[in-house]
Amino acid sequence: MARINQNVYYFFLFCLTASLAVVYFIIQPFLAALVMAAIFAFIFQPVYRRFMKLTRNHSGISAFISTITAIILVILPIIFVGTLILKEASDLYHDLAGGDRNGLIGVAEAVLEQVRATITIPETFKVDFNQYIRQGLEVLVKNLGVIFSSFAGLLINTVVFLIAFFFFLKDGGKLKDYLVNLSPLDNKDDELIVSKLRLAISATIKGSLTIGLIQGTLTGIGFAIFGVPNPVLWGSVAAVAALIPGVGTSLVLIPGIIYMFLTGNMFGGFGLLVWGLLAVGLIDNLLGPKLIGDGMKLHPLAVFLSVLGGLAFFGPLGFILGPMAMSVAMALIDIYFSFKTRGKKKA
Repeated sequence: MARINQNVYYFFLFCLTASLAVVYFIIQPFLAALVMAAIFAFIFQPVYRRFMKLTRNHSGISAFISTITAIILVILPIIFVGTLILKEASDLYHDLAGGDRNGLIGVAEAVLEQVRATITIPETFKVDFNQYIRQGLEVLVKNLGVIFSSFAGLLINTVVFLIAFFFFLKDGGKLKDYLVNLSPLDNKDDELIVSKLRLAISATIKGSLTIGLIQGTLTGIGFAIFGVPNPVLWGSVAAVAALIPGVGTSLVLIPGIIYMFLTGNMFGGFGLLVWGLLAVGLIDNLLGPKLIGDGMKLHPLAVFLSVLGGLAFFGPLGFILGPMAMSVAMALIDIYFSFKTRGKKKA
């Protein structure tokens, strides 16, 4: 009798594994949209709760209004800015491919040539900015081009995102409780993992990413005001550079300021310098503590590596999934030490 029960158990495990594998392959094309919907549902929880008060706890109406708000505040701006970045990146890529080295890249190469001549750097030491920038732009144009050219796929994923976002807002609490009950870990351990994920999302999206987007936007605005070419593209580069500890947007601002001075625009150079110090440089100090708070309790280097490594491993969603994976690993390590502590107490 026991042997039959064991065979039934193994057969059940096989069926469960097979069914979960089938379900994974069914939702795999929409996995990115579902992950983003879950993350943004968490971010929009304060908005959803505000609408819940206004609608007297009508969850469906509140989730619908929150979804419309997300479309206006998130999706439409992303589409607009992404289109501008694609256009400027394509134009700059074609200019470089055609041998045109005007703008920041040409100035950077000219400065390097002057430095090499001044301090007699060997000819073997040569940095081909044109090649590196062209390769980076080629990757950017291809990725953005695929996203915006496959309109049908983009439309389907957007619809999936919005529907999932609506239901994650409406029933996210029930889903979390179901997963906690399903887990074999103690509830307090499950809550520890959930809290770590919340901190990861808050520190990455509400904190580092929001500050990076603000600094990148202000950098692009400054470039546009003072006449630096391709301001939207370089503003997006500055937003990514803002994630680099100790360097940040200066990686983009300093070449822009040098470009203004070398092209004879002294007013623009000083103006961009002041703009960078005041409008961009102070954002991190002013908004950082408020947006990030205690954060993930991760070292800035770990956050930086998790973002870059996540981008390399997961693709475009890596800037979110990387820190989340790091936070889950830290939560599991904390649970492991708690197991050891409990074992010592029992002994």
